[in-house]
Amino acid sequence: MDTENPVRIENAGIRSVREIIMVSTMTPFFIALLALVASTFRTRAAQQAEIVALRHQIAVLQQSAPRRLRLRPSDRLLWIVLSRFWPGWRRWLRILKPDTVLRWRRRAFTRYWTRKSRRRPGRPGLAAAIRDLIQQMSQANFLWGAPRIHGELLKLGIQVAPSTVGKYLRQRRNPPSQTWRTFLTNHVKQMASMDFFIVPTATFRVLFVFIVLAHDRRRVMHFNVTDHPSEEWTAQQIREAFPWEAPKYLIRDRDGIFGCASTAQVTSGGRTHPRRLLVELW
Repeated sequence: MDTENPVRIENAGIRSVREIIMVSTMTPFFIALLALVASTFRTRAAQQAEIVALRHQIAVLQQSAPRRLRLRPSDRLLWIVLSRFWPGWRRWLRILKPDTVLRWRRRAFTRYWTRKSRRRPGRPGLAAAIRDLIQQMSQANFLWGAPRIHGELLKLGIQVAPSTVGKYLRQRRNPPSQTWRTFLTNHVKQMASMDFFIVPTATFRVLFVFIVLAHDRRRVMHFNVTDHPSEEWTAQQIREAFPWEAPKYLIRDRDGIFGCASTAQVTSGGRTHPRRLLVELW
């Protein structure tokens, strides 16, 4: 008996040392997984006793723990998974705030989709010498387009796609187009507008007022009133508004009352200016 006790004590010491080494080298993430697996083989009373002991130790650690905890990525991953599949995780969280776990979860979601949508390598790029050759051919022959340059490259034995040639063509800058504000500023003295508006009377009649307005001084050039406007009547009003010389640009809308007779009167009729332009607005 005396010879067996030292052996047992030595084996127990070696076993405890091994357990201490295993626990110290394992991360809390794997410890939690092993505890989950081991809890399936325990009785309910043993589980409740272990929960009470762990809660007491957590409460003691919270009172004496430092203000900032250092968690590993595996610990964060564990709480992210728990927050995803466990509805009551907020109730049992003690060492962290729930907003911190939600922030980890959003950050993991962002990193996942950033990695998933990253730019993957595609076809190999075109050689710099071929790109320079395409630009030189385009600059020397400015009337050549991508199909012509592609054909010339095929004659030289260079196999490229027409879309690739169009991609590396030198882009020519066109002069900026004139804006509507610039057009109004440059031609405001040569512009006039015509339109209809209605006026209700005291006897519940509706009168249509035709008006022609000059843009330079906002001057009323001509107006007339009728209760039954027609295309011929409108053409006659245009003739009376511009008896000798009309403005170069006349602005109107697409009302059906400005029909063929009005258009003919404006563009080439009678005493109007032959260079006048009829500008139609929606």
